[in-house]
Amino acid sequence: MKLVENNVCAPKGFSALGKIVGIKKSGKMDFAVLFSDVPADAAAVYTSNKVKGAPLIVTKEHLQDGKAQAIVVNSGIANVCTGKKGIEDAREIAASAAKELHIGAEDVLVASTGLIGAYLPMDRLLSGIKGIRNELKKEKHDAAKAIMTTDLYEKEIAVKSENFTIGAIAKGAGMVHPNMATMLCFITTDAKIPADKLKKFLKSSVDKSFNMISVDMDMSTSDMAVILANGHAGSADEKKFQQALDFVCIEMAKKIARDGEGATKLIEVEAKNAKTAEDARKIARSVITSNLVKCAFFGNDPNWGRIMSAVGSSGAEFNESLMDIHFGNVQIVSRGAAAAFDFRKVQDIMKKDCLKITLDMKQGRENAKAYGCDMTYDYVKINAVYHT
Repeated sequence: MKLVENNVCAPKGFSALGKIVGIKKSGKMDFAVLFSDVPADAAAVYTSNKVKGAPLIVTKEHLQDGKAQAIVVNSGIANVCTGKKGIEDAREIAASAAKELHIGAEDVLVASTGLIGAYLPMDRLLSGIKGIRNELKKEKHDAAKAIMTTDLYEKEIAVKSENFTIGAIAKGAGMVHPNMATMLCFITTDAKIPADKLKKFLKSSVDKSFNMISVDMDMSTSDMAVILANGHAGSADEKKFQQALDFVCIEMAKKIARDGEGATKLIEVEAKNAKTAEDARKIARSVITSNLVKCAFFGNDPNWGRIMSAVGSSGAEFNESLMDIHFGNVQIVSRGAAAAFDFRKVQDIMKKDCLKITLDMKQGRENAKAYGCDMTYDYVKINAVYHT
């Protein structure tokens, strides 16, 4: 498996575009299209928030047959809590894009991200959709940039494994918390994978990646991970496909966590040797979501008592007197009590832009990793004025 260029357009038969249609006051890019030259098998995983955006409702409808050929995305306005009009607008966007791309409306998936409670400027959107077929590109497109909201940088990746390629773009910086984390992720592959298996592979990858990240414990109304498989590369070894998809999703999850609103560092928490897989997941996620822990990480303070407290409130079964904690390669807790460590050396480790925390539970063989970031002053500033 190796990294390749062109993210979602790296697999055969895919093209994309990113452009400005006038949704964002800033004048930045706010509209993207992903397109397969043939109908693709498709699957998606959505937010478990009971308040769901209109695009999720329409996309679910269009994916009932497990097929799709295009994804249309806008940023700036989420089209959430917009009632009947919001659903009608999402359907109109799909129909308009379908007409331009010469495909059926039911083969167009829609997604939106941004401000909740506002209506889409449909005149601008529909005007921007005109001519999109001629604007699609295989290279140097701006799809990843066009789906950003408070993101500081584009999130994209592509890998080649044997005969097939997988590419992805994503967005996410705030309102990030399982299940799923607040984000949009669009994945393409030229492997031939039927929709039922594609859904199974995607769910497995999401459970290891997007469901193991948190920025602020607020779950979005618009989360969606979608995969299109157009089959141009032929059948793929299923084990290798799952491994490649896992890698893509985990790397994208890390990018989202690292770009958390106001964040200064990526935090990776690994719970090792837990009694059960669920215990390992609970422990890792409890530490990564603790605001007290996240604040300590921002201050480069190795306050391991906060970590112990987070583990204790996780709901997992464990024995405190067996537990070790490492910051990077330095042990700071031994069998549930303080270990002798160089405070300044640990602070230097914490100042790096990626901090690895390892919790060895010594009670079994199950491991899990969770990803997050520190909680900073800038997080409050960003979210205090989001509406403007």
